[in-house]
Amino acid sequence: MLLGLATTNTQALAWGREGHQVIAALAWDYLTPDVRHKIDLLLKQDKDTLTPPDLLSRSSWADAWRAAGHKETAEWHFVDIELDHPDLPQACYNFPAQNGPASTGPAKDCIVNKIPEFAKELGAPQTTPAERALALKYLVHFVGDLHQPLHAADNHDKGGNCVRLALGGPRTVNLHSYWDTVLVSELDPDAKSLSDTLFMHITYDDKQAWQAGTPSDWAQESFGLARDYAYHLTTVKAGCDPDSAPVELPAGYDAAAQTVVSRQLMKAGVRLAYLLNTALADVQIKQ
Repeated sequence: MLLGLATTNTQALAWGREGHQVIAALAWDYLTPDVRHKIDLLLKQDKDTLTPPDLLSRSSWADAWRAAGHKETAEWHFVDIELDHPDLPQACYNFPAQNGPASTGPAKDCIVNKIPEFAKELGAPQTTPAERALALKYLVHFVGDLHQPLHAADNHDKGGNCVRLALGGPRTVNLHSYWDTVLVSELDPDAKSLSDTLFMHITYDDKQAWQAGTPSDWAQESFGLARDYAYHLTTVKAGCDPDSAPVELPAGYDAAAQTVVSRQLMKAGVRLAYLLNTALADVQIKQ
């Protein structure tokens, strides 16, 4: 797997399929029975074949949609808050207003703006069935994306995509992919097993605390983790240098990163469930 990642130069998929499935599975554990039923109805009515129709598979739908030629949605997956000039409004194009369905753009937007747009659509009575299904799929994915620290921070290096890491022998991987997929696989390569393990570590107080705040708050939280942990590499300079040598991880980096990733996956699952329970509490989904 690591050798395969070494050849990947394109924009990484946040958390990879496994991480997004972990978050969706955790969220499912916190949904009310009524909201579970409504989501089942929405998924059953959605005839899109880009991914399988279950919630865990749909959690990666937004990545599959982007890869299928819809680059106009690419910037919705992240917010590049620069380490040397942290300015959230600037990183989010000053939060452009949405005219029409949230799924129609604009392309120059960011994840902090799209999450509340799709959450509002999901619960609005006037939303069409097709747009409501899109809102669900985007929301499930984007809440996960926002909790990957390198989807909320940048060092003029494409969110860590320009930083190569040495993992021993010939194995290298870029910093973004390391946080997306390598760390999650190190915790447990089985999404359901990892979800079950993480669920057992979430306390009632954790749940209550993590449900507070807004996507803007969560973005700032992820930015701080990127600054303090992901970019805690003293030999790495800002920017993209194609001739730079792979960087070896400092002692203790991997263990600290695993702790951060575990906590971010848990927070994302709790917060996703909170948004879904809130949005779908009163809306009627026709059979």
